[in-house]
Amino acid sequence: MSGFLEELLGEKLVTGGGEEVDVHSLAARGISLLGLYFGCSLSAPCAQLSASLAAFYGRLRGDAAAGPGPGPGAGASAEPEPRRRLEIVFVSSDQDQRQWQDFVRDMPWLALPYKEKHRKLKLWNKYRISNIPSLIFLDATSGKVVCRNGLLVIRDDPEGLEFPWGPKPFREVIAGPLLRSNGQSLESSSLEGSHVGVYFSAHWCPPCRSLTRVLVESYRKIKEAGQKFEIIFVSADRSEDSFKQYFSEMPWLAVPYTDEARRSRLNRLYGIQGIPTLIVLDPQGEVITRQGRVEVLNDEDCRGFPWHPKPVLELSDSNAVQLNEGPCLVLFVDSEDDGESEAAKQLIQPIAEKIIAKYKAKEEEAPLLFFVAGEDDMTDSLRDYTNLPEAAPLLTILDMSARANNQRQLQAEDGFQTPSSQC
Repeated sequence: MSGFLEELLGEKLVTGGGEEVDVHSLAARGISLLGLYFGCSLSAPCAQLSASLAAFYGRLRGDAAAGPGPGPGAGASAEPEPRRRLEIVFVSSDQDQRQWQDFVRDMPWLALPYKEKHRKLKLWNKYRISNIPSLIFLDATSGKVVCRNGLLVIRDDPEGLEFPWGPKPFREVIAGPLLRSNGQSLESSSLEGSHVGVYFSAHWCPPCRSLTRVLVESYRKIKEAGQKFEIIFVSADRSEDSFKQYFSEMPWLAVPYTDEARRSRLNRLYGIQGIPTLIVLDPQGEVITRQGRVEVLNDEDCRGFPWHPKPVLELSDSNAVQLNEGPCLVLFVDSEDDGESEAAKQLIQPIAEKIIAKYKAKEEEAPLLFFVAGEDDMTDSLRDYTNLPEAAPLLTILDMSARANNQRQLQAEDGFQTPSSQC
């Protein structure tokens, strides 16, 4: 375990008081679950989370006064209670060391040292953190992500009774009655044998309303083609009246608005960080794609349903948002040549497939997305934004998320998030 943790976190962490802690000591303490808390001292939501997380951490650990260090007599000889096997590490985007020190001083958990800026950035990119605060839980032995939305864990399970919050099968999480907008109620067992789209959306979110109009037509086309497909609306509306108004426009099913626990469990299961999000599942409940929104917008005739991920994407207005998810390999070509884009895809596809397969075998997401970009307004904007020359062909790796992460400290100070196509 210590090998994985040292590769992830480095050799040293620090306490709120500034004392160094050897990362390998976490293994000696029997830590089985690692929480990574991504935040910034200048963010009011992060300050609020720190207060509630400190109470949660203390309840689970039962040793808040002892702090996060190894402590006297700690080691393999004393088997800790399962919930005490949790440790949290703060991963900051602060640009000012004094502000960082003031923020971590009262934290009962550990933090990456301020100077480890490159390692922090790698963690933000590795786990594709798009907003703060964020809290994810990892298996401390394998590194596998256990839960992507730890904020909901704190809210839904304040006593830690469901520790370690591992993912449950979709069939188990969705179990219960589902509604149609005409008031008809169906059991979730009616989904058996169908592809399922889990649709996280809300009426107050303009991009959600735009997607819903397109999705209604896509749903109709898929059903008319004889495909077994159902969509489950998981509402993020702020009132039941808003939910009912919005749901009246939808021909599919929904989790009852009053079933807040089930809606929250679905958000936790898929680590939802923004809406609209459409997750497409196979008939066994396994994820086919988390990019259902992009697929629906790119495939008006639904010919690619159920939209198994392509190793190489052709850059477009609708999928450009994926450039912000992490490092991307982009091959710019002269699209005036009709065959050049396809030839470019064929050129990099074997590389993409090999990398994707390697990480899939480890149950991890590939560290790169792969794009071919032709000549259009989107490509021109991307070249301008990244100061790339007009040459074609041009092969480059872009890390738009790194730029976004470097701006988070300013965003937190000014109290806004970068505009995006999600709410």
